[in-house]
Amino acid sequence: MTGSDNGAVAIGIDFGTLSGRAVVASVADGRELASAEHVYEHGAIEESLPGSGVRLPRSWALQSPQDWVDVLKHAVPAALAAAGVSADQVVGVATDFTACTILPTTADGTPLCELDEYRDRPHAWPKLWKHHAAQGQADRINAVAAERGESWLPRYGGKISSEWAYAKGLQLLEEDPELYARADRWIEAADWIIWQLCGEETRNSCTAGYKGIVQDGQRPSREYLAALNPEFADFNAKMEHPLSALGDKAGGLTAQAAAWTGLNEGTVIAVGNVDAHVTAASAKAVGAGQMVAIMGTSTCHVVNGEELKEAQGMCGVVRDGITKGLWGYEAGQSGVGDIFAWFTKNGVPASYTEEAAKRGISIHEHLTELAAAQPVGAHGLVALDWHSGNRSVLVDHALHGAVLGLGLQTKPEEIYRALVEATAFGTRMIVETLVKAGVPIEEFVAAGGLLKNKWLMQTYADVLRMPITVLTSEQGPALGSAIHAAVAAGVYPDIHAASAAMGKVERNAYVPDEARADAYDRLYAVYEELHDHFGRGGSRALHTLNEIATEATK
Repeated sequence: MTGSDNGAVAIGIDFGTLSGRAVVASVADGRELASAEHVYEHGAIEESLPGSGVRLPRSWALQSPQDWVDVLKHAVPAALAAAGVSADQVVGVATDFTACTILPTTADGTPLCELDEYRDRPHAWPKLWKHHAAQGQADRINAVAAERGESWLPRYGGKISSEWAYAKGLQLLEEDPELYARADRWIEAADWIIWQLCGEETRNSCTAGYKGIVQDGQRPSREYLAALNPEFADFNAKMEHPLSALGDKAGGLTAQAAAWTGLNEGTVIAVGNVDAHVTAASAKAVGAGQMVAIMGTSTCHVVNGEELKEAQGMCGVVRDGITKGLWGYEAGQSGVGDIFAWFTKNGVPASYTEEAAKRGISIHEHLTELAAAQPVGAHGLVALDWHSGNRSVLVDHALHGAVLGLGLQTKPEEIYRALVEATAFGTRMIVETLVKAGVPIEEFVAAGGLLKNKWLMQTYADVLRMPITVLTSEQGPALGSAIHAAVAAGVYPDIHAASAAMGKVERNAYVPDEARADAYDRLYAVYEELHDHFGRGGSRALHTLNEIATEATK
């Protein structure tokens, strides 16, 4: 396909946990002309700081800003070249990011970790979304808010997560006050990358609402912050900035960023966004009642509603948070694909790996074949999918996973199956919680890397008792960003029109089997019992084990 055939295109850039991906898409119909991936040199920094080797405590997860810039330098030019299009055909660029991935910077946006005097200070580096070391601060944030009757707390299901901006900011203050004072800005990576592209600081309404506790145009009060810690009273000043709507133009590409990307200076740059929320556009799910589950290392669930409802344990409900004019609800599971990867790395005998290699398939494919051959419930197991904590609906990252029912006859594929089922049960818990709160869910749309496993997807349909629509693009967030870029560039009047033209889905790709669904209802009842016992006060065993491990590894 030649450049002249392609016509106008938009570029979407998706910054993930381990890599960044750029997609070149036709603005006429969303055809993906090419994509390119750049794997981060430093990946997720969880054990020690680059260069200095300073060891990180338990539950830390950081990233390097240079890795994000390298995506602009490598993935964007590579995608352009592969698509065979010229810079003149690019009408706009939009990005999305994991959230809350957040960093301290100077007033001009320089990350503190890039200053020589701070490179060996862990708190100078961006805290990745799965940094869970601020749980103690999150607990205090929630307790004080509940005591004071803060009006914003119910909008977040009654709990603010340790993954979000205020918990991580309070941890910075209390563990490295010098760096806290040096940080002029505390900014989401989603907004920082836009700063690098167009030379101007912006703040998007999505991350501000879901991760930065902005409700009805206001952040938590100075009095509330002072009640957490007197030195925290002016924390809002590090984030305060006018908010920009999703799909709006943030600015034009700077000369420096044009040199990085191979694009024209002045190319339209859209306001930043979150990977999950932007995917609603590529999944043609920008209306009310359409839940999108972006299933990868973790899973994020987003759905629009026409009315404001307060649902227990949600990550937040934000006006215009996904689509203008609607209330956007967010929930999520902190570990999904990560759990399966952990098990294949640590729980599978060498003989299984050797057999998979002999057959030329992955260990996941081998385990899936073995697990899929079993009847529902034959393993006698139920697992809790909390290996990376519980984001929804318990909002508690001091919890960890468990597998119950193990016997001497239990096989690896049976544990693997139980883990897959546990993640499906976790999603069902989220769906049922929203529905009970009065948020209609009429369609379940799946996106992300886990769609490649057809047995896993069928399991979700059976557990949920719902047909599943699938996003047919392998780069859902990047395509969603490209759709927002088309809106920012004025190609479409709004996200509804752009999504209808450029989105890619297959409806009813998976339909529940009634017999399996009945069998899963029995297993789910056990999961629900264990979920509430260990997660809602029946037992503090998992919390105590986490406390013991944290103390032992200090």
